[in-house]
Amino acid sequence: MDLSGLKKRQFIIMGAMLLIVLIYVIKLFHLQIIDKSYEKSAERNAMRYLTDHPARGLIYDRRDSLLVYNEASYDLMVVPKEMRTFDTADLCRTLDISTEDLLKQINKAFNYSSMLPSLVYAQISKEDYSYLQEKLFKFPGFYIQNRTLRKYPHPVAAHILGYVGEVDNNILEKDPYYRMGDYTGLSGIEKAYEKELRGIKGQRVVLVDVHNREQGSYDNGSQDRAAWAGQSLWSTLDLELQRYGEELMKNKRGSIVAIEPATGEILCIVSSPGYDPNLLVGSGRSKAFAELMRDTVQLPLFNRALIAIYPPGSTFKLANGLIAEQEKILTASTIYNCNGGYRVGNHTIACHHAGATNLVAAVQYSCNSYFCRTFYNIVSNRKYGSTQEGYQVWKNYINQMGFGVRFGTDLPYESAGIIPSVDFFNKKYRGRWNGNTIVSMGIGQGEVSTTPLQMANLMAIVANKGFYIKPHIIKAIGEKEHANTRYDEVIDSRIDKQYFDPIIRGMVMAVQAGTARRAQIRGISVAGKTGTAQNPHGKDHSVFSGFAPVDNPQIVVFVLVENGSWGATVATPIASLVMEYYLNRKIERKDLEESMMLLKLY
Repeated sequence: MDLSGLKKRQFIIMGAMLLIVLIYVIKLFHLQIIDKSYEKSAERNAMRYLTDHPARGLIYDRRDSLLVYNEASYDLMVVPKEMRTFDTADLCRTLDISTEDLLKQINKAFNYSSMLPSLVYAQISKEDYSYLQEKLFKFPGFYIQNRTLRKYPHPVAAHILGYVGEVDNNILEKDPYYRMGDYTGLSGIEKAYEKELRGIKGQRVVLVDVHNREQGSYDNGSQDRAAWAGQSLWSTLDLELQRYGEELMKNKRGSIVAIEPATGEILCIVSSPGYDPNLLVGSGRSKAFAELMRDTVQLPLFNRALIAIYPPGSTFKLANGLIAEQEKILTASTIYNCNGGYRVGNHTIACHHAGATNLVAAVQYSCNSYFCRTFYNIVSNRKYGSTQEGYQVWKNYINQMGFGVRFGTDLPYESAGIIPSVDFFNKKYRGRWNGNTIVSMGIGQGEVSTTPLQMANLMAIVANKGFYIKPHIIKAIGEKEHANTRYDEVIDSRIDKQYFDPIIRGMVMAVQAGTARRAQIRGISVAGKTGTAQNPHGKDHSVFSGFAPVDNPQIVVFVLVENGSWGATVATPIASLVMEYYLNRKIERKDLEESMMLLKLY
């Protein structure tokens, strides 16, 4: 046996083993002393990444009154991967929710991501926060995140201010800004100006001990990022006028829209019945929303000013008179005889005015015969090649005035109304129709339907004698001096200025000695037009449209009160009170005010 060779192999094996041991020692030294990545990785298991949600921007009225502000609240979040066995019954008692609801939220969190935080319970009050914070160590994987809650110091303008709610999957897919459990504007100004209001998120990295308690910032806050608050908004609303309009419309269904005609700024926009916007805030939001949704009679969530469409009634006659003048179908002195109605075959459209009538008197007394004949002469005039061509000419003017189209401004969920196309009538009447077939559109009935906002805009066109600026609700963004220039385009109605004079004279006469006498305000000249919108489901709707002062219009108002009957009965006095309050900041006609506020129509 070669002993020297055996010893040699033993030395080689021992050397190899020593080399391996040395390599391991060096590696361990590197990992534990030199390379900090594994230490940080271990620390990461005790680190929590918290999102700092920025405060949403505030919302003011045109006179700097605060309409919407923020209040501190808290959300309970969970990171599913960090969860351990816990007493679900105890957590449910603490949150005052059912086990079913808790498990539903946890399953939702798992489905979203096991690594990312998800919302479990939203908008915890300051009082409940303290109690929950003391017990949080019992619930590993759960933590509390600071949030803000929207508050409304004045319970008005709910439909326009809108509300905030949790994002859904559709929003999550479209906008990477949001994470599960985030809030976003879902209606009104909150929705239209979400990007301006929401701000920029921040981030904090904190260390958490084995009891689920925060131990302070990680790495002296080097990875923290401050949140940027959202921009504040100045609305065009006049808070006191809005409040007054809502008081006038209590116990009535309908709407008020008031606009400053020179700017298109909406001064007040009332949809009645309404609701207190504070109902849709906090942990009780879901229950309150469900109750409001269940009210299918009063429809308090339905914005009648923007979405509801109605036959505009006699207030629509003004548009037809202007188009007829522009198209040289008639002049201010053109006389049509009224024999108590306009006959179409065996049917008569009744009229309460009789005798020879010119355009001014037709507006003053709201003569159905005059405007039926006017509309017929527009659509069926021989200057056009056919009835279809004549109707299209009329429709082009009507669309230019803002009817049958959406304004596309900062008012979400706006309805376009209904101005039928030529194809619609060709299909309905198989191509055999003329001006008399659809003549009721000449007096705002038949197939035409408009929104209250569109009718208020028509009055702005009349007050401005030919133009309008799209009705809008936000005056400035970020700072009051930073004017919102998105909606300052002047839109021409394509009606020459001189043709408005006889229409306005007729409206002034209607207030002084015609159908709108209840619109008179001492010391203020008012132009107005009443209307009665037919309602196939019950009592007719009361309608009024007007502006003041006549020589320097500061406010236009449109009022529609459902089931209010004649325009002069309810809508006219309400509109005149709105004008008086805005221009004088007080009401002298206390008896009229009291009678309108006490009037109940449901």
